[in-house]
Amino acid sequence: MFRQDRTNPSTAISNWRGRRDTAKAWASTAVSTWTNGGLFGAVPLVATGGIITQYVDSGTTYRVHAFRGSGKFVVASGAADVDWLNVAGAGGGGGGNNGAGGGGGAGGMRTGTGYAVSAGTYTVTVGAGGAGSTSNANKGDDGSDSVALGFTSTAGGGGGSQNTDVMYGNDGGSGGGGGQRDDATDNSGAGNTPSTSPSQGNDGGEGTEATPSANWGGGGGGGHSAVGANASSATGGNGGAGSTGYGITATTRTYAGGGGGAGGSTKGNGGSGGGGDGGAGSTGPSGGVPNSSGGGGGGNTPGADGGAGIVIIRYEVA
Repeated sequence: MFRQDRTNPSTAISNWRGRRDTAKAWASTAVSTWTNGGLFGAVPLVATGGIITQYVDSGTTYRVHAFRGSGKFVVASGAADVDWLNVAGAGGGGGGNNGAGGGGGAGGMRTGTGYAVSAGTYTVTVGAGGAGSTSNANKGDDGSDSVALGFTSTAGGGGGSQNTDVMYGNDGGSGGGGGQRDDATDNSGAGNTPSTSPSQGNDGGEGTEATPSANWGGGGGGGHSAVGANASSATGGNGGAGSTGYGITATTRTYAGGGGGAGGSTKGNGGSGGGGDGGAGSTGPSGGVPNSSGGGGGGNTPGADGGAGIVIIRYEVA
């Protein structure tokens, strides 16, 4: 019985007599159309770019191109349908006195399957994380967008700070948490902005409206799968949880967690998926995990930086 999986792709067809129901090939033609175990399928994909790894998951072998910084996915020959993961840079945490900084929002996260690629060059832009606020008079900076294969994931919004005119978390893929507020206004940043379907992220949480100043707290930044938590008296809000997505191995990885808000006495925790913890008292915040798009934690004076995003392209090879 003919075993297609044992045929050597470098062997000329003239060395194989073939099945009776298979059309006779030219004797001088090599099996140049071998791909994914299919003798008469498309030309196998030959591509470069990013960090290239390979793994087996549930019996399927995947080749992965992971971009931790901007670059090019170059298909030298062949064609394939690829899966993709596109995560933008996260927002930086806001700053403020007495625990008023909001956590940075996670970068927008989008995925897709079945995108057809063929010979050519595809530019990949990986978004950087936004800088944390350096004072209570500034918000955290937004991250930067990630763009690949014609799809854009929007940067996470920076966290709000203490002063009235900068207390609002910024909108973005996920919204930044609000800083201390002096009225009943919702000061969280909106997520999934601009809107995508499925959603690329969630809203941030609200900062507290409280006196004395020791009771202030910043809201948590939004994550890909959950809204950031509102702050409560002297306690920062937790960052919203991120979501799992494929990585460079068969082990799933979680991305796009929101940064925790700062608290006068109790920090807000960063969301799963690389979100940084907020600061509390004299303890400073932590930054988002690089290439996880975790939001930066809100701080008591400076906020922490958001984590950079990542782009992953993968396809089946066996």
